[in-house]
Amino acid sequence: MQLAAPQLAGHLQKGLRSLYTLHGDEPLLIQEAADAIRATARAQGYTERTVHTVAGAHYDWSEVLASGGSMSLFADRQLIEIQIPSGKPGKDGSQVLQQVAEAARDNDSTLTLVLLPRLDMATQKGAWFGALDSFGVTVRVDPVERQALPAWIAQRLQAQGQRVPAGEAGQRTLQFFADRVEGNLLAAHQEIQKLGLLYPAGELSFEQIENAVLNVARYTPFKLAEAVLGGQVLRVQRMLDGLQAEGEAAVLVHFALSEDIRTLHRVRAAMDAGRPLPMALRENRVWGIKEKLMERALPLIRPAQLAQWLQDAHTVDGIVKGLKQPDWPADPWDALHRMALRVANACALK
Repeated sequence: MQLAAPQLAGHLQKGLRSLYTLHGDEPLLIQEAADAIRATARAQGYTERTVHTVAGAHYDWSEVLASGGSMSLFADRQLIEIQIPSGKPGKDGSQVLQQVAEAARDNDSTLTLVLLPRLDMATQKGAWFGALDSFGVTVRVDPVERQALPAWIAQRLQAQGQRVPAGEAGQRTLQFFADRVEGNLLAAHQEIQKLGLLYPAGELSFEQIENAVLNVARYTPFKLAEAVLGGQVLRVQRMLDGLQAEGEAAVLVHFALSEDIRTLHRVRAAMDAGRPLPMALRENRVWGIKEKLMERALPLIRPAQLAQWLQDAHTVDGIVKGLKQPDWPADPWDALHRMALRVANACALK
């Protein structure tokens, strides 16, 4: 049984299952989902908790089997947590997890909670994950994307009795907040909690939020590439400045940007050869948010622009590796700004 993270609270109100699997790369949301399961379990008599953290290829999985098969010494019911930070249980672990999943079907005295990082589709098709999903509840914890972050912040503020002004002023305030914490959800959570300590319940002004919220945004080169394809010019400038300030390698930023340019070129060539756009994207392994962004961007891009961007990518590749190029800035980050903004401006909605 699969659930999205927002569905978990409603599910727990209806009853507790004996096996839960959480997987995702957002530590705050994983922690909150796990805490919700633990709290429900405690309320229902699962008062003893055992934690197994799988570390290394030679982990002794017999301890996990022994915990599941033993009676609790201090309580009628017990909670067993299996944490697998790598997401790869190995051959022995795969077999044990399948046994644990099958045993959970007939065991109401033991609740098992498996914690995993984000898993790719190939891993989710494995026998061990399939067993966990078949015999228990699987919760995929997705990150909060940038466009959803203002609403997420507003919801969290409301939960502690606070809100921003109505209308456009409030939306600007939420956008400001989101800009300061983008890519760092744990910090966003901490900043929201800080506002709850600093100010009483009720409406928060822009000035109050500005004075309280630090700039704790974290950016990645691949999120930057998404912003470029989305035509978000001001955000692209902010992210480039942030990546440079954080000490990110210019060569990695260039790779993320140039890879998307090459992909756009391959997709356009496939379309010119008669391939429908959806087929061309699939053949070039483009899916998810990148698929939506490229579907929107390709009609806006002229062939001459694509050819120029390919040349820009070649030129900037040399600059980030220390070469001088005529008519281009010598500083790698200045060159990356020029390259990224050319693409972002062309992809902006007209």
